[in-house]
Amino acid sequence: MTSLRLPLLESVFCAVSLGAIVLDSERRIVLWNSWMVKHSGLSHEQVLGRDFFDVCPDLRGGRVDAAIQHALYNNFPSLLSQTLNKAPFALFVREERIQQAVEVTPIAVDAAPRHCLIQVSDVSIAVTREKLLREQAMVLRSQTFADGLTGIANRRHFDVAMEKEHRRAKRGGTPLSLLMIDIDHFKAYNDHYGHQKGDQCLIQVAAALAEMLKRPCDLMARYGGEEFAMILPETDVEQAMLMAEAIRARAQELAIPHERNTDASQLVTVSIGIATQRVDAPVEIDALIGAADRALYQAKRNGRNLIASMLPA
Repeated sequence: MTSLRLPLLESVFCAVSLGAIVLDSERRIVLWNSWMVKHSGLSHEQVLGRDFFDVCPDLRGGRVDAAIQHALYNNFPSLLSQTLNKAPFALFVREERIQQAVEVTPIAVDAAPRHCLIQVSDVSIAVTREKLLREQAMVLRSQTFADGLTGIANRRHFDVAMEKEHRRAKRGGTPLSLLMIDIDHFKAYNDHYGHQKGDQCLIQVAAALAEMLKRPCDLMARYGGEEFAMILPETDVEQAMLMAEAIRARAQELAIPHERNTDASQLVTVSIGIATQRVDAPVEIDALIGAADRALYQAKRNGRNLIASMLPA
């Protein structure tokens, strides 16, 4: 029975669907199973009895080398991190390098010097699946926070960003400005040109205004219908007014015809309301949004294609 044990174990190692390498105490290869032959392109005859690092020179001095030393001299097993060691061995399937999980285990062989077993598992499918799941999660996140029509931030994204920037402004003692932007006489535009043209108008205006943002912290969002909101951290009243005027002018420069606009230009225009949280007078988010809304309605009452500013109470 004992005489069958070694050939049987060797047959098992050669039959399993993972790489199996056994090194002796001198780091010579004493087993290189069929899976390793298949994916490395190196036959048993080419590797058996040779120093492991002569066969795999790229692994010398790296994490695999350290794991082998720990196993042979400290009797310590190691499982290599897949994040840091994605594909240490030169193993391939159809010319694609295999993503690997590597485990190095010390082996006691009666009174003989310690050996070690290196197991190499193909985790390419799992890695691909995880990558796909991450990509899908990013797509879902993008869809969750982006407006389906215009592609800019949606109301949910606005709420999250507003909460974050409001906390940051209070903590850092910095001003925070909010602009509420509304396309003038948009219902009349939709009724006259149709909903398809209306959607195109929204897309064109949103894209043009979003391009005006220069800082990563600034946010342009579709607040609802034809209304947009712009969050401008670290922006005082004067700076917000300059930005609002640039936005108003940019919308008119698009030269989108609007025959039902009572403005003499008969182009698509916007009205803008501004509210700024001063450093010395922090307010709640609802108060800031309410002030910007009231300022917007004031701009509309004053004739549209205008800007109005209001301090939050």
